[in-house]
Amino acid sequence: MSDLRLPKAGTIEIAPSILSADFARLADEIAVVESAGASIVHLDVMDGHFVPNITIGPPVIAKLRKYSSLVFDAHLMISEPDKYAKAFVEAGANHITFHIEVADQPQILIDTLHNLGCTAGICLNPETPVEAVEKIAPLCDMVLVMTVRPGFGGQKFMPEAAKKVRRIREIVGPEIRIEVDGGIDPDTTPIVVSFGADTLVVGSAIFSKSDRIAAINAIRDACPLG
Repeated sequence: MSDLRLPKAGTIEIAPSILSADFARLADEIAVVESAGASIVHLDVMDGHFVPNITIGPPVIAKLRKYSSLVFDAHLMISEPDKYAKAFVEAGANHITFHIEVADQPQILIDTLHNLGCTAGICLNPETPVEAVEKIAPLCDMVLVMTVRPGFGGQKFMPEAAKKVRRIREIVGPEIRIEVDGGIDPDTTPIVVSFGADTLVVGSAIFSKSDRIAAINAIRDACPLG
């Protein structure tokens, strides 16, 4: 696997989500967002069981790894993350986030990922309370708050779900990244950043635009902290 790491907490990072990209030219799409200054690319992994959609697996990530020097942020929206996590690390994922809703022993999986040389994250769905991750979040390198229901891109931002970022920031302090995923665009960016998010997963607001670089710059310009 690559030795790339998540950027240190404290900087606002845009993580383009290739779920909304042109799958016929993924390497080119990733190269474009890299040229726009992105340091992270978000890889949505769906199994058709935990969420009602199927996307990519380790073979695709391994192929993309050959063409990119970005941090691969793999979001495992799958029912058995402990079973497949090692395969994603070996394919080239630098960071893996799994869902608290399906994690029987989250601390063991976090330890496993760290031992594999990968950073680890926990994710909670919009209906999942912050209390579900309160004990495990401080052990992670990043906490992901879903601001839509996982499974499909292009959904409408859920303000109430985003408010959980405030409480999570209180729990984890300034040294752990907080990522938000779902409906992030120039209008919602200032909201989530003001709550304490520093990692913005952006799909449709980038890849639905003909000028991907201008779209990224528009989101960057919307950040209250620059």
